[in-house]
Amino acid sequence: MKVSTRGDYASRALLSLSLHGGLETPTSVRDIADRTALPQPYLEQILLALKGAGLVRSKRGVGGGYVLARNPEEITLAQIVSAVDGPIVAGDFGEPHADGACDHEGQCVLLAVWGDVGQTIREYLQSFTLADMVTRSRGGVAGPPPGGPNLNPVRPPAPRSNGRSLASRAPSRAR
Repeated sequence: MKVSTRGDYASRALLSLSLHGGLETPTSVRDIADRTALPQPYLEQILLALKGAGLVRSKRGVGGGYVLARNPEEITLAQIVSAVDGPIVAGDFGEPHADGACDHEGQCVLLAVWGDVGQTIREYLQSFTLADMVTRSRGGVAGPPPGGPNLNPVRPPAPRSNGRSLASRAPSRAR
């Protein structure tokens, strides 16, 4: 999966709102665009999509602009990306065992793997909130909560033909 420009810009815009007023002080599109160096017309479209998803609210008139619709602790990167890009998936593939998806050799096995990849990406992005991003942007360390997704599953190394695993072999050094 590749995070789209829209997903990146939406995340940056909401991070900017979180850093400067969040739920209380409306921020104009122009101010967000200036602070984030994002193109204002494109940012306006993105903010409308975020408003439709219930992530921001707009206030009209003098001193108007956008505010977060919920606390930064309640908004995840997965919600932001999904709001502007649609479902987070690893590809445009069908579901295993549905609509003839398994009619070809190996297809079902791979469809299941691609589904697992999409699920892992969703879980990882769900583990980061805007509050985490605020902490990181201010030099702190915040990230997936304890027990969050494990993107480095421990698997036994594959045995080599001589019976030794790759992990037990010391790296060779050129002399």
